[in-house]
Amino acid sequence: MRRVLVLLVLTALPAHAVDWPQWRGPARDGQIPGLPRRHSWPATLTPAWKLNVGAGHASPVVVADRVFVFSREGENELVQSLDLASGRRLWSATYPAPYALNMAAASHGKGPKSTPVVAEGRLFVFGISGILSCFDAASGRLVWRKDFGGQFRRTSPLYGVAMSPVVDRGLLIVHVGGEGEGALQAFDAATGALRWAWTGDGPAYASPVVAEIAGERQVVSFSQSHLVGVAVATGELLWKLPFTTPYAQNAVTPIVSGDAVIYSGLDQPLRATRIVKRGARLAPEPGWENAEVGAYMSTPVLVDGRLYGLSHRKRGQFFSVDAKTGKTLWLSPGRAGENAAVLAGGGMLFLLTTDSELIVAAQGGAAFEAVRRYGVAQSSTWAHPVILEHGVLVRDAQDLAFLRF
Repeated sequence: MRRVLVLLVLTALPAHAVDWPQWRGPARDGQIPGLPRRHSWPATLTPAWKLNVGAGHASPVVVADRVFVFSREGENELVQSLDLASGRRLWSATYPAPYALNMAAASHGKGPKSTPVVAEGRLFVFGISGILSCFDAASGRLVWRKDFGGQFRRTSPLYGVAMSPVVDRGLLIVHVGGEGEGALQAFDAATGALRWAWTGDGPAYASPVVAEIAGERQVVSFSQSHLVGVAVATGELLWKLPFTTPYAQNAVTPIVSGDAVIYSGLDQPLRATRIVKRGARLAPEPGWENAEVGAYMSTPVLVDGRLYGLSHRKRGQFFSVDAKTGKTLWLSPGRAGENAAVLAGGGMLFLLTTDSELIVAAQGGAAFEAVRRYGVAQSSTWAHPVILEHGVLVRDAQDLAFLRF
């Protein structure tokens, strides 16, 4: 039986300013809107509550006073709704999800990696084996479910589903299928009815974003071997750019800045490509390239014209790059970690490494400046944290904890 460890008796948390309803936040860009600036940071964080939520690396999401967590127990996937103030479980739902783990990913376990999304009172989860489910967020009632076993030979990539679905204007958009065969599909979020499908490639591990580029509202996403732009309304392929990495591990969420798409991958430089109109068609045009840094699994954040991220070079280097020119502004010392979640808000950077260290660092400046470093968990932290005004939600391999600033 799961248990809540209440470490301190606390009054109810003040309401937080903005929900965190999906992968990388409200705008899916790693920015924390409405986070007040702090003039000082405590030497340590104060534990409020901690809950064993099951195995997995899916990031928690928060809407109003509720936290939603996606995990695994045995051969079942588990969805839970928790009270933000106390960690008390409000509802839970399980369903069978047998999965054969690729031993190359054994250290990551069989728990889900895809972050849920909450929209219009519904919670959507995409399991590690490729089961797509919609729940009523208030009650946990199953609304609809899709299993793609009858459509594709494989329903997940080699190392399991990692891409996080996105909801846009009533459409739930997700890349289904497995190695060598799949479809970027849009479903009616309310009913689960299929609205369109682009079948040009299998899925990657990166998550899609929705943006207006060159006058076209589009889904920008990595597939197994391409970076693509697909019309949100129809699923029409607008443009594509070949892109591969060793071991077919396209894993970095693309960043859109004006008409430029910024992207990278294992053993690849950080690049920007402009999407321009040529007659009635869109086409990619080369922009800048920076071979000093490259992102493997960690997605950078764009703030005030600067990109901040973790390069996989030199066993992990935090970096700042000018988003218009690609010029390196600063690099941290090496050996910073295998991977890190990178978020920005309140004038600060929040960098959670997989070694369970949360670094609060200054934005801007001519060099990397860590303001505080906190140990936040007892096991690896692959999931993104949720930074709130008065504390942080941290998910490790088994537990979810709320730590107060």
